[in-house]
Amino acid sequence: MIKILELFGGIGSPRCALRNIGIPVKAIDYVEIDEKAVRSYNAMFKNELAYKTQSVIGWDLKPDILIHGSPCQDFSIAGHQGKATAAAGRINKGKGADEGSGTRSSLMWETIHIIQQMGDWKPRFVIWENVKNVTSKHMVHNFNRYLSEMQKLGYTNSFQTLDARDFGLPQARERVFTISVLNGEPFNFDDLIKTEMRDISEYLEKDVSEVYTVTQPSVYNAIGKKGIRRATVIKDYAYTITARQDRTPAQVIDLGGGKYRYLTERECWRLQGYSDADFEAAAAVQKKNGRYTMALYKQAGNSIPVTIFESIFRKIILGETAEGGGAQ
Repeated sequence: MIKILELFGGIGSPRCALRNIGIPVKAIDYVEIDEKAVRSYNAMFKNELAYKTQSVIGWDLKPDILIHGSPCQDFSIAGHQGKATAAAGRINKGKGADEGSGTRSSLMWETIHIIQQMGDWKPRFVIWENVKNVTSKHMVHNFNRYLSEMQKLGYTNSFQTLDARDFGLPQARERVFTISVLNGEPFNFDDLIKTEMRDISEYLEKDVSEVYTVTQPSVYNAIGKKGIRRATVIKDYAYTITARQDRTPAQVIDLGGGKYRYLTERECWRLQGYSDADFEAAAAVQKKNGRYTMALYKQAGNSIPVTIFESIFRKIILGETAEGGGAQ
């Protein structure tokens, strides 16, 4: 039984991955501030621990793996790096993830504090996912400091940018994954099992309601124009599914005959590697906002591709690599 601790857990991508590859898993705690995401997580995992928002971590917990995808808004270009949290009610321009800055991304330091408070027991693996911009010249000082703090705690760090398209999903989603191994050898990302990208048609619903048809003149007239993400036409693969979809979904499907439609909520979840059963469990506890269930779009956009975690866990738990082999 693998015990995991999920910080900024969203809708439980790592837990889904472990379940999908047949690894018995126990989530010993889960932290997430978005109440609607918690609602989806509870529904997907049968209210196993009846998680609540802002769950309090107990320092005596002993996870085998700690996973955190600390909020990326103050690192990312899409999130307008340096802007403040709405909850904080202030703007912290240029602060990025500096400790004590009050930005959402600065919560990454809470992970360090939690591990420090664990004392002699530490997770064998710590996995951190974030946007590519975390290693940009304006943000890399915090990234390097994170690596330094983890090294002080006894971890060997390795990081690499991974793309969901290399793990079967037709979505251009590049993210930096940092894997820290306690008193171990560096993690070799080249060993990860990769999968050929599947055709996007496999992820699209056959019968889609008319409510997803593009009708807004501002969007319709912008279709195909450069720099307008909401009017991007999906061809061989989707562009990055984001949480910033405002009142209408992003990206459109060409239906032919001059008609276009948005991706559905279910399609966005599929493009992150979730099963229809996972989606349906979450959808059952969410309310529509007008024509769409925007919470489900947001949850997909904030998530981490399940298939990437599947490959990582196959390597670190089962010993399965691109070169073959596995647990004996």
